[in-house]
Amino acid sequence: MITIDDYIFSVVGTYSFYSTMQIFTVGHSNHSIEKFVEILKRNGVSAIADVRSSPFSRYAPHFNQSSLKHSLNANIISYAFLGEQLGARSKNPECYIDGKARYDLIAKTKEFAKGLDRIMEGSRKYQIALMCAEQDPITCHRSILACKNLKNSELNIQHILRNGNLESNENLEKRLLKIHNLECSYKCNTNYK
Repeated sequence: MITIDDYIFSVVGTYSFYSTMQIFTVGHSNHSIEKFVEILKRNGVSAIADVRSSPFSRYAPHFNQSSLKHSLNANIISYAFLGEQLGARSKNPECYIDGKARYDLIAKTKEFAKGLDRIMEGSRKYQIALMCAEQDPITCHRSILACKNLKNSELNIQHILRNGNLESNENLEKRLLKIHNLECSYKCNTNYK
C-alpha cells in the first residue's frame, strides 16, 4: 500500500532546486489557504512540518490540522505534525519553571532531539518549511527554539516572511539583537573569537 508521502515523493522526487540543504520557516498568520499555498510553492516548499503545540486555529479554521493537511496534499505538499517534539509547550513538566516553558530545557529533551532528527532526515528528501502561526519569525519559537538548535547543522535556514520574501537566519538574529539594543555587544564579542 502506498502512502501519500510515498506518492508525493514519487511525483516531486528529491529536491534539486537548491545546491545546499535548505530549510524554511513560515507563519500561516491570517492568510487565505490559497495565498499560503502560493507562498509555499513560490519558495519551492514540498513539505510542511507543523510545529504548533496544538495544530488548530480559532481565527483561521482552514489552518486546523485536518483542513490544512487536505489542502496541502491537494497541492502536492506533504504534511507532518511535529508539535509534540518541536512545539513551544512541551508535555514534559520538567520543561517548566513557575508555570513558564523554558526553551533551554525543552531543547534538552529526547523528544526535541527526535524532532530535530526527523527534520534533518526529511530535509534529505523534501524541501521543508517549519510552520507555526506567527507571521514574524522573530516572535515565534520556530526561530528562537527550533532554528537556534538547527543553525549549526548543514542546513541553510531561511524564514519566509508574510509577503513571501525570504530573510536569512543570520539577518533575523541581527534584527533580534538590534531590537534589544545588543548589536554592539554582539559585534564586539564576536570580533575577538
